[in-house]
Amino acid sequence: MTCFLCLQCGVQFAATETPLQHCPVCEDERQFVRWEGQAWITPRELAAGHRLVTRDDAGVLGFGIEPRFAIGQRAQLVQTTHGNVLWDCVSMVSEEAVAEINRRGGLAAIAISHCHFYSAMACWSEAFGGVPIYLHADDRQWIMRPHPSIVSWQGQTLAIRCGGHFSGSQVLHWQREGGNALLTGDTVQVTPTRRHVSFMYSYPNQIPLNAAAVRRIATALEPFDFNDIRGAWWDLNIIGGAKAAFNASVARYLAAIA
Repeated sequence: MTCFLCLQCGVQFAATETPLQHCPVCEDERQFVRWEGQAWITPRELAAGHRLVTRDDAGVLGFGIEPRFAIGQRAQLVQTTHGNVLWDCVSMVSEEAVAEINRRGGLAAIAISHCHFYSAMACWSEAFGGVPIYLHADDRQWIMRPHPSIVSWQGQTLAIRCGGHFSGSQVLHWQREGGNALLTGDTVQVTPTRRHVSFMYSYPNQIPLNAAAVRRIATALEPFDFNDIRGAWWDLNIIGGAKAAFNASVARYLAAIA
């Protein structure tokens, strides 16, 4: 029995003897199936051709896969006095990454913005003794590998439920010395200028988010102070002045789709 990974989105599925015929995550209109058709890879095969890299990204330890695999996001280690949190996830775990996190105080929890980044979340949890994985209950249908460590939380502010990209899309507010940060995945997408953000229902299929959904995101984030926004990919961060950049970006987006 193998927990196969979807080659297109990198999400891991419950153990089966043979690969499944379909990936519901990719068949959803926010993602897409490979032009060559649905395909799968085992964790062993992935490790044979890729490696998990660990490096600093604007002052925060990040984890990503090279060469680029699936959607290409990187995870980040949020270090706090109340315990460390792995924010978002990737499809590989390594002994070196586990050792580095343990050297920095270990891991208390995992939280993931939305289902495109669920990847090998169960493997990461197990590597740290079964730490809880916090996912919003509104996205329960997108859990392809059920696991006892998954906590399907309800409400608005365990993380911050913003909705938008997915109904349960969540972001993480990190209170820290030197300025608070907002970790957003692509619920709030940092643009290449690194001075603005944008919003989409589907990024690859270029379906914009409607005005009501963007206003709900703005309302959800309005009570929180943040100086930085840390996006989903290497080096896509707004460092300094992020709350003003966010507010300006919301106004610009709403004007553009009016």
